[in-house]
Formats: sequence, C-alpha cells, structure tokens
Amino acid sequence: MMIRVFFLLTLSTLLGCKDTSESEDGYVYFGGEIINPNNDYVVLNSPEDEADTLYLDQNNRFFEKMPLAKAGLYTFIHGGEYQRILFEPSDSIMLRLNTIDFDESLVFTGNGARKNNYLIGVFVENESDNKKFMKLMWDMEPKKFEEVLDTDREKKLAELKDFLAQNEYSPLFKSIAESNINYDYYYNKELYPFGYYGYNNLIHYKDLPEDFYAFRNEIDYNNEDLSGVIPYYRFLFYHFNNLALGKFYENASHNVIFDNKSAVYNLEKLRLMDSLIDSDKIKNHLLKYTTRDFVTVSQDSSEINEMLDAYLSRSTSDSDKEYIKNLVSSVKRLKSGNMIPNIKLLDHQDQEIELASIINKPTLIYFWSSNLPMLLRNSHYKVKSLKSKFPEMDFIGININDDDKTHWETTLTQYKFPTTDEYRFTDTKEAMSELAINSVNRSILVDKEGKIITSNAMIFTSEFEEELMQLFQTKKLTSN
Repeated sequence: MMIRVFFLLTLSTLLGCKDTSESEDGYVYFGGEIINPNNDYVVLNSPEDEADTLYLDQNNRFFEKMPLAKAGLYTFIHGGEYQRILFEPSDSIMLRLNTIDFDESLVFTGNGARKNNYLIGVFVENESDNKKFMKLMWDMEPKKFEEVLDTDREKKLAELKDFLAQNEYSPLFKSIAESNINYDYYYNKELYPFGYYGYNNLIHYKDLPEDFYAFRNEIDYNNEDLSGVIPYYRFLFYHFNNLALGKFYENASHNVIFDNKSAVYNLEKLRLMDSLIDSDKIKNHLLKYTTRDFVTVSQDSSEINEMLDAYLSRSTSDSDKEYIKNLVSSVKRLKSGNMIPNIKLLDHQDQEIELASIINKPTLIYFWSSNLPMLLRNSHYKVKSLKSKFPEMDFIGININDDDKTHWETTLTQYKFPTTDEYRFTDTKEAMSELAINSVNRSILVDKEGKIITSNAMIFTSEFEEELMQLFQTKKLTSN
C-alpha cells in the first residue's frame, strides 16, 4: 500500500513540474504502469515512424522526458498490442493499463490526459458498435442500415460538441476527434455491401441507393494528421476495395463469385490508390499492406511477380520496397516441395531448438497470438479434434508474440492448454519474415522430411480434413 501511495505521489510531483519549461524547449513527459506485462519494455512510435524503446523497471513502470518533434498521434506498443496517444506541447501524460484487457483498462492521467481519455473512450465505443453493425448489415436493407448509422454518428458528434464546449482544445484534437467518428461511419458504409450481399452476390453492390456513397465527396485522401487515426486507414482500405469492384465485374458473367485474391482486382486497387492519393506517406502505407496481403495468399508466381512490379513502380518508400521484395522471396521459398525454413524456437523449458529437429512425422505448424484470445482457443480446440482423427500426425503450435516465458506459460495455463508441442520464436521479427506470416489464420503442412505440402493451410475450412484424408490415401503424406 505504501509503495502504491509513493508511486502516486511521485507521479503527482513529476506531473506538477512542467508547463513552461517543456513548451519552451520542446519536451513532453511520458510514463506509466503496465499490469501483467508481456515483456519488459514498451515502444513509442512517432508520426514520422521513429521508434523509442522504453524499458520497465522492477515495478513494471516507465518514465521518460522526450523531445516533441511534432504534435500528433503517437503509437504506444506493448506485447503486440497498440493504441494511440495524442501528444501536443506542454503535455505530461501517464498511463495505466492491464494487458488482460488492454484497451478497456487503459486510463491516462496528467496534463493532456482528458483529451486522450476521450479518444480511447470513443475508440472502445466504436469497436463495440462495429460488432453490432456487422451483425445488422447481414440482413438489414440499405436505407434502414443507413438510418441506424446516421443516428449513431449524430449522437457521437453531439457528445463531442459538448466535450469541446467544456474546455478549449486545439484544432488538431478537434480534427482527430471528428475524424474518429466520421471515418468510422464511412468505414461501415464501405463495408456494408460485403456483409449484406456476401461474396456470392456482391455483383449487386450496383443496386445500392444512388446516394449511399454521397459522403465520398467529403473524403480527404491526403490528411497526414489523420495517418494515426485507426478508422481513417481502416476506411481507406475498404474504400479502395469497393472502388475496385467495378474492374472485377467489368467482364465477369452475372453469376461469378467474387474473388478477393484476383490479380485483376488487386492490381486495380494499386492503380486507384496511386491515382487518387497525393500524399506519399498515406499512399505508401496502403500500397504496402495491399501488396503484402495479396502476396501471402496467392499461389501463382507469375501473378505475384506482376503485383510486385506494379507495387515497386508506385511506392516511393525504399524501406517498404525492401520489405515487400524480401516477403516475395520468403513466399517463393515456401512453395510446395521446398524444405521448411529451419527456424530457431524456444520450448517450454526455455531451451533453444531448431524446427527441423522436431519434425519426424507429417506435421501441421499453426500459429497463435495472445492478443487474439478467441482465435487462440479455437485453433487449439481444432487441433485437439484433428489429433484424434489423424493420430499419425504431429501438431506444433507457435506463439507469434514477443512475449517472455512467464506470460507465454500463463496464457496457455489460463486456457488449460499443455505446454508440450508449444513453442516461441527466438527472434520473432526474423522468423515471421522467413515464414511470411501476416495472419495467424494460416498454417503450414509439411511431410515427415519437413518438405512443404502447403504453406497456406486453412484449418477452419470444411475442406481441410478432406484434403488431409486424400493426402494420406494417395500416399503424399505418410508417417512410415
């Protein structure tokens, strides 16, 4: 209790010693406490993508005086989860969060806290509302769905107006706060046809009311102050998904099923992004992740090369280009018939081992994240079912988080999963690059020699078990 009181008094003292000096010399204070930390550090990324690593002390606290090169949204990262913090001159912001409930537990104190508590509150509310809207869009007709969204948006904008009336806030905060609401609204409008019509009937997106996308006249493709606003980028990705539908259906028959892995469709998205966005920062971000998502799921080398060439001709970021070129090389190394990369792992005893040394039977290698608890549970339950049906196989689970051993074990124990056949990467960044991992939904199936059967196994699909049975029947998989 005394330690806790001392900590609070220390924070109060630190937060009290500010104002004039920081605003004059361009510095701000940032610190806080992490409950149930996943590792011993936090990372703060600036709007210019410059990273600062802040280490936790023995009480899981950190504190730093930092130069404020530019006011804006900074990204706070811990254990693979992240959130945004708005820093402006004279801010001294402390946070407290529990990793078990990252966003919902996050609370700010100090100068600059009130605006950030407002922003995190809206974010949590939007995430909850979006789950509700996702269910509604499956069977709610366009006009009715639009009415629901309009009512929600008007309520949130009215609440923001009341909040702004209580204190004086900067134009930057007002812009970010309004954009959080507006672009979340726009995002749900862009997502709607994918939910309402579904992939099988998406061609009917043309039947939406004429004014359904009237808001597109309000879009600012180049506002770099919004590049840290989560709904902004989320909206832009779905916006270009929608715009590219016209190209996909241009020469398609009426009953064709939409394919988001189509090269024509994805190349059109790159073309539209390049033609409509002037900001290199925003354009490069969208180009990079659109190309990444296509490359990691495509099975056609010629289409991957075509996508790569289209990307390289449009991006202006040398580091992004290097990342995508390395990703393409990794994907090609993961082709069927190649040996699985011999990644180094840590087992439940914290002993370093090589992946090849634990493969001596047909093996499914699957990945999980402590940040995605539902998927974590579902993947382990699915593997348990597969083990009973395919006893001639081995199953290896790998955690992709940069977690320490204690948090990794605690996570597995919490869900009553054994730590045997469970591993962590010794170097998470390098391993994820080697294995071209950008989604834990993907698994890798290898034979007893470690040769890749498929690097894009989707274990939750109804076809996966049938494919396994066929592979064993045709002797393409054997444990002998």
